[in-house]
Amino acid sequence: MAVTELHLQDHLTRLSLTPDLGASLINWQVKATGQALLRHSDPAALASGTPRQLACYPLAPWSNRIAEGGFARPEGWLALPPNTAHDPYPIHGSAWQQAWHVDHHSERRARLSLDSTLPFAYRATLDVHLHEGCLNLDLHVTHLDEAATWYGLGLHPYFPRYPDTRLRAAAQHVWLAEEGRLPSHLAEVPADWCFEAPGALPATGVDHAFGGWPGSCVIEQPSAGYSLACTASGCEHFLLFCPPGKAFFCFEPVSHPINAHHLPGRPGLRLLQQGEEMSLGFKMQYQAL
Repeated sequence: MAVTELHLQDHLTRLSLTPDLGASLINWQVKATGQALLRHSDPAALASGTPRQLACYPLAPWSNRIAEGGFARPEGWLALPPNTAHDPYPIHGSAWQQAWHVDHHSERRARLSLDSTLPFAYRATLDVHLHEGCLNLDLHVTHLDEAATWYGLGLHPYFPRYPDTRLRAAAQHVWLAEEGRLPSHLAEVPADWCFEAPGALPATGVDHAFGGWPGSCVIEQPSAGYSLACTASGCEHFLLFCPPGKAFFCFEPVSHPINAHHLPGRPGLRLLQQGEEMSLGFKMQYQAL
């Protein structure tokens, strides 16, 4: 499918994105070499029509999966059917499955917006800014529905994975699950998932939320000749997704763990009244090695 593409650049990097596919980023590259800083999206990926094949997309008004067919809010139960063919749970909210509007576009900046009625009324904006090799993403939502509702936000970037990729991202705990279920309890971070110091990505599959995160991480790509120094705001969790045998991994800054709507205390979620707001930011600074 043909989609609208917007292009941004600073003197170090260039970025392409599309409002048509959930405000997704397509490619972020080093201008001098063409090196991909997020997972490269080829023409087939773009033609697939899904953000899941691209480089990054926003998550609103929640991140990851919600169990039990919905969740309770003060005025009653909100039913949520599955929103993909590949997952039995509603996943990643509704913003990624809608076309966004271009409010502003210049050489280094773009602002995209979405007025959604699914699964309730909210307005989302995504500000994208390039400066001196730093990609700044700021996601903002305003609750418009009359009924107060629980909100969570996230960003879903895909990063290239090489044999020598290393990650530094400190966390205090990880959310684990009983067999075959969604995460339900906190645990200490296992040694091979501990990234207090830079370490290699696990060889086995990981798809877990980590909490107690101070909001900074470094992704080192020695063989590709660069690193990304990242900082997040508005969140104390990240989700690490490392599918075995794939040439990518995901490090997702998120406001809440998986299935937070059904966890004690709804960690990281916010109950927004009509007109109230919530935001999350993520900066990725390119540094040549």
